Amino acid sequence: MHPPVPRRLPCLDDQRGAPVELGGSGARVQAFAGESVAAALFAGGERVLGRSLKYHRPRSFFCLDGHCSGCLVRIGGVPNLRACQIACAPGLEVDAQNAYPSADLDLLGAVDFMFPRGMDHHSLMTGSKVLNLVANKVVRQLSGLGTLPARTAEPAPPAELVDADVIVVGAGPAGLAAATAAAAAGARVVLVDEQPRPGGSLRVDPRTGPAEVERRVAAAVAAGATLRSSHTVVGWFPEQGERGVAIAASPSALTRLTARAWVWATGSYAVNVPVPDNDRPGVFAARAVGRLLVDHAILAGDRICMIEEPAMADDAAALAGALAAAGATVERVAAAEVTAVRGRGWVKAVVAGGRKIACDAVAVAAVPSPASEGPRQHGCEVVLDPARGGFAVIADERGATRVPGVFACGDVCGYAGIAAATAAGARAGEAATAYLRGGTS
Repeated sequence: MHPPVPRRLPCLDDQRGAPVELGGSGARVQAFAGESVAAALFAGGERVLGRSLKYHRPRSFFCLDGHCSGCLVRIGGVPNLRACQIACAPGLEVDAQNAYPSADLDLLGAVDFMFPRGMDHHSLMTGSKVLNLVANKVVRQLSGLGTLPARTAEPAPPAELVDADVIVVGAGPAGLAAATAAAAAGARVVLVDEQPRPGGSLRVDPRTGPAEVERRVAAAVAAGATLRSSHTVVGWFPEQGERGVAIAASPSALTRLTARAWVWATGSYAVNVPVPDNDRPGVFAARAVGRLLVDHAILAGDRICMIEEPAMADDAAALAGALAAAGATVERVAAAEVTAVRGRGWVKAVVAGGRKIACDAVAVAAVPSPASEGPRQHGCEVVLDPARGGFAVIADERGATRVPGVFACGDVCGYAGIAAATAAGARAGEAATAYLRGGTS
């Protein structure tokens, strides 16, 4: 039995796109053009989006940032697309994958009950050659990520070459501030971001939101920066050319990026709490709950349990207040007290401090983990620091790293909040332009 369908809030109705309908293997879902497929499915009552690879446990989104695998679906015949990164459009066909006959009622989920202590498929029925062949066939049906696309992909166009004085990677509060500062100082700035819409944490915080994002993006563009959304920097290749090349992947092409100075403002990843059954559908990152509320005007649940770490208390309080103002009942608990999550097809309760807290959604406000893979490839020093969320980039007060011409700012150096990230981004942008003029980094 499903929990109540989440409420669409009326406050942003005049800002939503035109009404559209999503089709596919599930029920027809009413949506709005431009909002993410994941948000639209959730608001339409389609809670379980897929199944896990091996045990076919129910899955839903966790982060809404494109960094988890909870919302992989088949869209328009193409498998393994992240529903949170695809915008709703007329005629879009969305199907669940890794489930038979449906994500809600998956017969293959019986394997989770048949092997309660885990299944070692490498040794399954190895005593008989015939039975082993049968077992291998069954395991292949159980596993895998979708089936082949229904249509042949179009040949990719040649990679575009983009050269700039300063390339800023990440368009959250730090990246936008860095791009604005560098462009205002006269540098040719290209700002690339993996998300379909820029803003990063600004979009999920009720103290800022889309209006503040628009203001900051407009300031960066007015200063002269060029913004490229849906461009994920997938690697740094120092052997390519004199200055090295970063490769950015967009939905339709690859781009080769070169610059005299770089600013890494890649932000951070939402993380979960390490407790039993934390993978239940309905357990969301607090950022995801904030994105639903702030960016999509969708309430994640009627009774929300917020699990928070001490360093996230201010952010958790702001989100809890906004949720309560929207009509939800919110109970905040310390992450250290949580011992389990209850529920199967959807979360039903959180066990914390010896109490069972009934809820229909969970918001996990844990210190996010720095997205440091890119700057690490670029040669930046990275240190494991639990207080900063994980592998954080080492940079000085101006954002300079040990690599000449390479700067880092914001959450990639350790979580500090929007205000601190904005200030650090502005300093890094100024330092990058000073480097271009012959200064030191």
